[in-house]
Amino acid sequence: MKPRNLGLVAQCLAALALCGSTYAQQAVAPAGATEAMAANSIESLVVAQQAGSTIVKLDLKQALDKAPSSFSVANPARIVFDFAGTANALGRSVQQVDDGDLRSINIVQVGDRTRLVLNLKRPGTYQTQQDGSSFLITLAGASAGTATVPAVQHFAGVSEAKPTTDTRSVRDLKFRRGKGGEGLVTMELSDPNTTIDVRLQGPNVIIDLQKTQVSEELRRRMDVMDFATPVSSVVTSRQGENVRVSIAAHGLWEHTAYQSDNQFVVEVKPLKEDPSKLFQGSQRQGYQGEKVSLNFQNIPLRELLHVFADITNFNIVVSDSVAGNVSLRLNEVPWDQALEIVLKQKGLAMRKSGNVIWIAPGDELAAREKIDMDARQAMADYEPVRTEAFQLNYQKADVFTTALLGGTPKGVTLPPGAKNKPLLSERGSVLADTRTNKLFITDTPSKLAEIRALIAEIDVAVRQVLIEARIVEADNTFSKALGARIGIGDAQGLTTGHRVAGTNSPRWGIAGSSEYVNYHVPEYSPLPPMTWNNNGKLTYDNAGTSSGSNGTTGLAGNVSGRSNAVDLALGNAAGQFALALFNSSKTQLLTLELSALEADGRGKTVSSPRVLTADQVEAVIEDGQEVPYWSASSSGATTVAYRKAVLSLNVRPQITPDGKVLMHLQVNKDNVNTSLSTSYGLAIDTKNVKTDVLVENGGTVVIGGIYIQEERKTVTKVPLLGDIPVLGHMFKKNETTDNRRELLVFITPKIVNDALSLR
Repeated sequence: MKPRNLGLVAQCLAALALCGSTYAQQAVAPAGATEAMAANSIESLVVAQQAGSTIVKLDLKQALDKAPSSFSVANPARIVFDFAGTANALGRSVQQVDDGDLRSINIVQVGDRTRLVLNLKRPGTYQTQQDGSSFLITLAGASAGTATVPAVQHFAGVSEAKPTTDTRSVRDLKFRRGKGGEGLVTMELSDPNTTIDVRLQGPNVIIDLQKTQVSEELRRRMDVMDFATPVSSVVTSRQGENVRVSIAAHGLWEHTAYQSDNQFVVEVKPLKEDPSKLFQGSQRQGYQGEKVSLNFQNIPLRELLHVFADITNFNIVVSDSVAGNVSLRLNEVPWDQALEIVLKQKGLAMRKSGNVIWIAPGDELAAREKIDMDARQAMADYEPVRTEAFQLNYQKADVFTTALLGGTPKGVTLPPGAKNKPLLSERGSVLADTRTNKLFITDTPSKLAEIRALIAEIDVAVRQVLIEARIVEADNTFSKALGARIGIGDAQGLTTGHRVAGTNSPRWGIAGSSEYVNYHVPEYSPLPPMTWNNNGKLTYDNAGTSSGSNGTTGLAGNVSGRSNAVDLALGNAAGQFALALFNSSKTQLLTLELSALEADGRGKTVSSPRVLTADQVEAVIEDGQEVPYWSASSSGATTVAYRKAVLSLNVRPQITPDGKVLMHLQVNKDNVNTSLSTSYGLAIDTKNVKTDVLVENGGTVVIGGIYIQEERKTVTKVPLLGDIPVLGHMFKKNETTDNRRELLVFITPKIVNDALSLR
């Protein structure tokens, strides 16, 4: 058997490498020089249990001037303290504890500094206290039912100095290449006590800085592929109140993270292929044991397991059915990985309880576990039941009762083929009181504890969201038109076939297609003056009234007969100009009428519906009217039905874990169009948008828009005459139209906190 290559110096260097220390680069000073450099020393170390917590007491030669710097690592679970100007006077570098969550303690001295490493069984919290020349470290015990802590490293300094500002921020973020080809991401923090979580997520290293701000200049993506390190990119972004730095790496690599005052460093180191190792990058695969080298030829398996017991200081119990020999050669392999290889080769399995490992064939362990499970089930059948009342604050008692009995609550959709199982035991029962919203459950104490934990998880207040929509309609209309009318008339009433009532004496008359001049004059009387009346028609003044058989003067009758040669006038002209010309004998009449119109209109309509609803609960708000119309059935009977013409907002929000709002939206803006009414009812102009959109809390997004532009130019003219320059305007009509219409829909969600104020 080859002896283990784990001397004192190797243990020191391994502990420094695993904790991410930079001390390994320093030369180890001689013993005499070390004592001269270190003014203080650790004289004794005592571990004790008190009230479920583990207390580590360090007695030093003299009191510390300041608290030692520290940080914690979650995978593997460790807490590290650095004592500056302090020597290790214990005479040992490793102390096995196996008490509570504390597995062992490493004390390593390099130069005038001593590092204390607490190796834990699981990540946890700790407190420090200085009592004279003693330094106390209290490890909080894990409560029953605590969930498994994810592989996250938490970094926080213990400096009592307060930050200069109330807001923690990342002042600078840099990347550089180390001497060994490693990628170094360095962050400068405004507060050394900033809480930092480091975890692996696929091929990326995720660093979350809790409740920290970052400037716009640092929120960017850095492409660092050209540095020839395992790191390909570094992305800095905001995640609600936190800052996230995502480090993307490729190939084989491992990472370490450490903090020094305000500087936090993440080191991504490449791993080289080593043919002497069975697995490459073993730390990334979760093996955490100390590395050992083993070389055995045809050794009995039971003796090899005793060797592992000596290496690991665990108590190993081997079943009588374990037999056979094994040969292996392992070089620098974590002991837990080596043990797993041996067990898999022989078809064995292990179960760990505290610091005791039980090794037996897999089927034997499975049979034993089945027997234990059946025994526990049999004990549960005879376990006494009791009744307990549960007050529900936010959940409905009847809905929760349905879930306890294995039913599907209203509004919940299960995947195809899925079935709910009752949460109560076969002897359990539940009674719901809807008036007080209480549940009375009768079951075993273990089931009641499970239900109590379930109620504590789901009976919580639902967060609310205020959704505001702004619908903006803008229109711009412009029209311009120019027209003309030319009329030709005959002023001789009788000779042109006019029918004039009165005597046989000559008469004068002016008439047109829509004009009536009621006047009768004697044969030799002059033509009276003519003016334009209020309706824009030519008429005579001083219409006399007299009686007599010869009709010397008086009202004669209606005279008509003038015709329009060109009729291109505007019907709703804003301005008109008219001109009448007579010949010298006053027998022919020529009239000219010019009309013009120019209209410019601008309008804007803003509608702003808003609604407050709970997370993942649909809300609807409407404002408008219902329009009746005739509806025919298949039998031919007609009835009056109604259709909505409303402004409505229909939304179902969902708050994401990073503080954003995902919304399923439908916005309607309908109007009644009275100009398009039919015998069945009125027409409705509708505007509708339906979409799913993700928006930041308090942000505004445009979810839809419609832009319509109508341009039209119409020319109506007399052929040839309308093309004459200048004079051609009397023989044509020009109409120009330019209409623009735009519709935009804005959405702004705001998360409402517990105090009913907007975040």
